[in-house]
Amino acid sequence: MIGIHLIAVGNLKEAYLRAGAAEYQKRLGGLCACTVTEVPEARLPRNPSEREIAAALAAEGQRILSAVPKGAFLVPLCVEGVQITSEQLAQRLETAALSGKHQAAFVIGSSFGLSPEVKVAGDFRLSMSRMTLPHQLCRLVLLEQLYRAGTILTGRKYHK
Repeated sequence: MIGIHLIAVGNLKEAYLRAGAAEYQKRLGGLCACTVTEVPEARLPRNPSEREIAAALAAEGQRILSAVPKGAFLVPLCVEGVQITSEQLAQRLETAALSGKHQAAFVIGSSFGLSPEVKVAGDFRLSMSRMTLPHQLCRLVLLEQLYRAGTILTGRKYHK
């Protein structure tokens, strides 16, 4: 399986989310190289204007794009992305590998989302659900799904 890079805006605050994310990152490590990079969240006032939000997203977007490994298959997670099954995620990773990509970078934005620049740079936009998820919980769910994709690709029994 190709190397996995998860780039997230902000850090995990809750102990149960940190523990769950660490568990799936450890499991993924048995299947591929897996790194998590946290980029700082832009500071905003309590009730930010649209202009302030746009400026924050642009600053975060620059930090995100600078953290993406060169030539990686870039997957921003966003509401306008496509929803796929676990099997389809595994297939996308396999197809990326067969096309010469050695790494995949998945990006989780802040509570305000991602900059348009990050979305446009993506090879594939992914939506985890039609429901709204906290971006910190999304990290745990994504790591679990990446582990599941890896077990699908390697024929392990985890996936049912």
